[in-house]
Amino acid sequence: MELELRHLRVLCAIADAGSVGRAASDLGYSQPALSTQLRRIERFFGESLFERGVSGVHLTPYGLQVVAQAQDVLARAAAIGHRPAGGAAGTCRTLRVAATNSPVLSGMVVRVRGRLPDVSLAVSSVYASSQIVELLENGEVDAAIAADYPGMELRHSSTVAHRGIVTEPTFVAISARHRLRYRPQIALDDLAEEAWFVTPDDGAGWPGVFYGACEAAGFSPLAVHEFLGDQLQLQNMIADGLGVSLVQATLRPIPDVMIKPLVGTPLWCRYVLAWRRDRVADDVVEMLFTSAAAAYRDLVAKSPHLRAWASRTWSVAER
Repeated sequence: MELELRHLRVLCAIADAGSVGRAASDLGYSQPALSTQLRRIERFFGESLFERGVSGVHLTPYGLQVVAQAQDVLARAAAIGHRPAGGAAGTCRTLRVAATNSPVLSGMVVRVRGRLPDVSLAVSSVYASSQIVELLENGEVDAAIAADYPGMELRHSSTVAHRGIVTEPTFVAISARHRLRYRPQIALDDLAEEAWFVTPDDGAGWPGVFYGACEAAGFSPLAVHEFLGDQLQLQNMIADGLGVSLVQATLRPIPDVMIKPLVGTPLWCRYVLAWRRDRVADDVVEMLFTSAAAAYRDLVAKSPHLRAWASRTWSVAER
């Protein structure tokens, strides 16, 4: 088999969807046909690129590397023949971007500015993903980074399209003096007696997925403090032993805070690139996506707790 662009699109589609079945539907394949195609591609590379799990499929460490390179190749292919907006050099247009509390935003913006100098990004911070969808539907923004959860995918009209950037595990932040500080992973029910800092309703499933995971673990949180502030303030309160909080897996802890994975990984969050079909060209969408994905890979490289979790979880890939 010779590797072709269509094979790279298959890998990226599966990585985006987090499921072979959903990717097959997106690409117009049957699931058995796409599974066969994936096996052929993995034979070409000589090892598994995806790990099968209860919430779908996730990239192995080698798969992350291959898909990152595939995304770059596809972006370069899409940019062939690209002309600046308006068809003339020096013309600059503004792309209005809304973003939820996403760690990939800064790195994405830096990369887009370098790769698409004819496009200026005007970024606004919007917490709720449901509000982001409304802004897109109403034409108030052109593109966005939002969040959703496995089984609760972002809902919108056909005016808007979306593509998953990454699905990451949700970790927990505890004080460096916490009684469980020496455990490599923490069971959610071991935190049943803790006070929790929980961010407000995001209109996409949070905090419902948190309470659902607690119920599945056999408890209801005793004390919940709604918190929507800066991460440094939150970490300072955790460091002082005032409570614990579920956090993004790439969060960089301050000296007195520890970030730990949860046993069984009961919670996942997906970051999503969404855009108006009539406002954003395909090559710009591809550049936004690859820039966001590259920004996330940089975050992973700076997150030893996430890398350690991935090496343990994906040490033996399922075929």
